[in-house]
Amino acid sequence: MSWSWTLYRYLAAQFLIGVVVIYAVFLMLAFSIDLVDLLNRTAGHNVPGATAVGMAVLQLPYLGQKMLPFAILLGGVATFVRLSRSRELVATRAAGVSAWDFLLPPLTVAVLIGVFSVTVFTPVSAKMFAEFAGLEARYVKGEESQLSVSGNGLWLRQGDSQQQSVIHALRVAGQGEHLEDVLVLLYGAGDRFVGRIDAKSAQLKDHFWVLNDAFVSDTKGVPVHHDRYSLATTLTPEQIVESSTAPEALSFWDLPGYIRAAQAAGFLAARYQLYLYTLYALPALFAAMVFMAASFSLKLGREGGMAKVILFSAACGFGVYFFQVLTTVLGRSGAVPILLAATAPALASILIGMTLVFSHEDG
Repeated sequence: MSWSWTLYRYLAAQFLIGVVVIYAVFLMLAFSIDLVDLLNRTAGHNVPGATAVGMAVLQLPYLGQKMLPFAILLGGVATFVRLSRSRELVATRAAGVSAWDFLLPPLTVAVLIGVFSVTVFTPVSAKMFAEFAGLEARYVKGEESQLSVSGNGLWLRQGDSQQQSVIHALRVAGQGEHLEDVLVLLYGAGDRFVGRIDAKSAQLKDHFWVLNDAFVSDTKGVPVHHDRYSLATTLTPEQIVESSTAPEALSFWDLPGYIRAAQAAGFLAARYQLYLYTLYALPALFAAMVFMAASFSLKLGREGGMAKVILFSAACGFGVYFFQVLTTVLGRSGAVPILLAATAPALASILIGMTLVFSHEDG
């Protein structure tokens, strides 16, 4: 039978509408819960209500990014159940259209949503989340910087294979551009120690640090005082902020360059690589959600087992989520290769979903 583009567009539109409706419900629930949480956290900090609402709006794309796979799954379930109960899929099958044919439009839409999410949505989400982190640091945590400074202060590392500097500061201000009580350990090729610098403060300029009231020592430990001492650097304020930022707060387009820069400076970039590969696999994960939705809803929808559909779909969604969390932990710890840890949830979900569709459909 020749493929009907009218049917293709109809099934694609029905699936897209189902996903949009479910996703809108998720977003409203997430916004409401997050707003209440922010109002509780900002209580007593003299934060205007409008500011809390703005913070909730800024964080909403980040939360929406996490809920999108569930929206694909439940949107597909709702679409397939409705089409099954209205006998539209029965009529389609009677006309000679196989199960794989009417799954093709939802699969195409899911993959396109995945590509859009990775290339457009995640950069917007990362930018808004960075602004939210700044407001949270200012109004909730009472910090002057977005940097996460531990009780031992801030540690930074810069340089390349020929020379490196390890920078430690007890206090940070100005989004990482100003450091106080600074210690710099200097290393040459092969991690050979060549000296240290103790300074009262440091200010980041274009391509160099300005160290104030600095004592520069060589390997013999003889200090030489400098009112102002310049130390070359490749770090930027954005890189310093991102060095303590979760991978999810970085744009998809910025991740490859950030990973290369971090590795050149000696940072461990495993979690950023893992997140990047996870984004690469996201369209495949969305396609897997379509297979899962079809396998649970087509047969049970025809038989009237709506409660089973909801139960199995929810269990499937949480199962995929926890498996993804597990592989992420294993990938970050180095127990499994990063590429395998990032792609395993999508590949396993696709194989399981296709197997279930094969077992329920005969063509």
